[in-house]
Amino acid sequence: MAMIGLLGAGCANNKEKTEKQPPVTKPQITLNGGRLTAEGLWAMGRIGSVVSDIETGRMAYTVTYYSVEENRSTTWIRIVDPTDEEKVNGTCPNGKCLDEFVGSDPAWFGNSGVLAFLRDDKLYLRQDGKDILVETQESESANQEIDGFLLSPMRDKIILIKQVKTISTTAEKYPDLPKATGHIHEDMMYKHWDEWTETAPQPFVCPLEITYQGERIRSAKIGEGVNILEGTAYECPMLPFGGVEQLAWSPDGQEIAYTCRKKTGLEYAVSTNSNIYLCRMDNGQWTKQNAHKNITEPNGGYDINPSYSPDGKWIAWLSMERDGYESDENRLMVMNRQTGEKRFVSKLLETNVDEFAWYNDSVLLGTAVIQGTIHLWAIDLNGGCAKLTEGQFDVSLGDVSDHYAYLLRHSMREANEIYRLDVEQALNKIDGYIAMDRLTHENDNIYSQIEMGRVEPIWQNTTDGKKMLTWIIYPPQFDPNKKYPTLLYCEGGPQSPVSQFWSFRWNFMMMAAHDYIIVAPNRRGLPGFGKEWNEQISGDYSGQCMRDLLSAIDQFKTQPFVDQDRLGCVGASFGGYSVYWLAGNHDKRFKAFIAHDGIFNLEMQYLETEEKWFANWDLGGAYWEKDNAVAQRTYANSPHKFVDKWDAPILCIHGEKDYRILANQAMAAFDAAKMRGVPAELLIFPDENHWVLSPQNGILWQRTFFEWLDRWLKK
Repeated sequence: MAMIGLLGAGCANNKEKTEKQPPVTKPQITLNGGRLTAEGLWAMGRIGSVVSDIETGRMAYTVTYYSVEENRSTTWIRIVDPTDEEKVNGTCPNGKCLDEFVGSDPAWFGNSGVLAFLRDDKLYLRQDGKDILVETQESESANQEIDGFLLSPMRDKIILIKQVKTISTTAEKYPDLPKATGHIHEDMMYKHWDEWTETAPQPFVCPLEITYQGERIRSAKIGEGVNILEGTAYECPMLPFGGVEQLAWSPDGQEIAYTCRKKTGLEYAVSTNSNIYLCRMDNGQWTKQNAHKNITEPNGGYDINPSYSPDGKWIAWLSMERDGYESDENRLMVMNRQTGEKRFVSKLLETNVDEFAWYNDSVLLGTAVIQGTIHLWAIDLNGGCAKLTEGQFDVSLGDVSDHYAYLLRHSMREANEIYRLDVEQALNKIDGYIAMDRLTHENDNIYSQIEMGRVEPIWQNTTDGKKMLTWIIYPPQFDPNKKYPTLLYCEGGPQSPVSQFWSFRWNFMMMAAHDYIIVAPNRRGLPGFGKEWNEQISGDYSGQCMRDLLSAIDQFKTQPFVDQDRLGCVGASFGGYSVYWLAGNHDKRFKAFIAHDGIFNLEMQYLETEEKWFANWDLGGAYWEKDNAVAQRTYANSPHKFVDKWDAPILCIHGEKDYRILANQAMAAFDAAKMRGVPAELLIFPDENHWVLSPQNGILWQRTFFEWLDRWLKK
């Protein structure tokens, strides 16, 4: 059984280029003192995708290693035999795996042991340790770099994702000004996430010709393709995060389902309404004129990630109901292809389905967050559901093959490792849960040198009489007889769960290693605790969610081991907004603040952000709508209006390539603090977006973060 994207991979943007330098290998690092450090964090291997070959039983997975000294990374593909525990231990450089090579986006080709993958934006097939470059037909309308690919079930066709130019460049408009750097735009969405929008990813359906010599592949060639969105500026996959999971082949290879938001400019900027379209071959041919059937009308929100059942009778996808609301419940929907009947099969979960895959013709597997952890569920076509995993960890779906689910499991104490679940046994288990088999030990060399802090869930009372789950993270060798500086962690999103996530920047084990206790509440506006809890935050940024944050620290600070005179408050994105707002409304609780990529001035944010639907929904509308009570309440409570009450040191961090929340928000907050006489520091990254992605910037971020906290909370 193939999960979404099993037969192909790739992301439409933010895709790391494979370096034409000696590859970065697994670093050997010694950590003194038994505590996790920034250098140790960046020495860890970061497991990405995993695919299993049903014919050979082999597993291929990607792992990325970074060189801080060279400020770059390399992604490796490893092929292992999951039945041999000795060969799945993260020590491939010592010969413990079947094969290892530089590349990304692995997909089993269908022949025994043949793997398709990308390297340097080109497609390769690997057989018996040798690479075959797949030749591609030149195309005048698209960049030749391949962003992603999706093989057809018969492997005689392939979808290539390529960037297609959508506007004329300045140099094309004025050929006599080839060195001019200005961008000229006449419509909205001129920028998105971290780039100026001059191209769009679009799918090219191409014939694939393979010649053999015996059982060996002799050559591979991709013929001239048909861009099924030719002549449009539409995106497929959709930016900024969509990959080939947003497209699917029907089992007979005669139809393609794809995700698209067929809007541009202002209409695109104010709407989340994407749909699933079916494009079918016409007399055995793909042409620009193929009919495109919209199967998700009249639904108004996001419809994404189509996937056909193995027998082809059903098609499934993820769906949000309301236009303009990016955090609406993510519902798993199915449609009978013959009758057109649609079913909301994840209704009983009453929470988001993050990802899914077909297990067989009538059962799907999906991950969902409920009460602070993300676990695997089986969901049938009639809406029945059963939980298959349980524990203080999160899982994400890697692959589904035969009767196994390959999961990426992580927690606040461990980065991604690959586990395998026998789904058949899990479904037939009457009581409890069966154990998963751990297949990788990628970072045991790091874990063996350090001591992790303890993570404890507690339930706290809110000001409106409800219960809130809060994670408490303790320092290694925690001594209840000591007093510790304590940090309130403010989650971003704003509607992202505080689950058992592992972050390579906002890392709770790193904070604990510096002898801080961390209080991480699932405040109002987070999924996994019911629809009402999740949606309360919309139009009420400064209301109950802020009372929840303050309730969390107020209740926990009464513990005898918490030093109430050394409390800090940190957060990013909406968490950064939370920090800026609390800085003016904390009633002297905190002695230091850190805000990363936060919103300081909501009126600025409304006009500066590129996705206007987000601001319209979350802020309640435009600030000039004087009769809009929700909007007026929002802007009246903008953090910048409470600067006169700022009285604690604040560190402001931002990336200048962050077009979701512009860097001038941090600059304005820093200037306001300095002009008020409040101790402040500003860390600006000219080349980073909403995240910090390069190794040396990551180390700089960690050092600045802890130097600031230590300066004000450890005196």
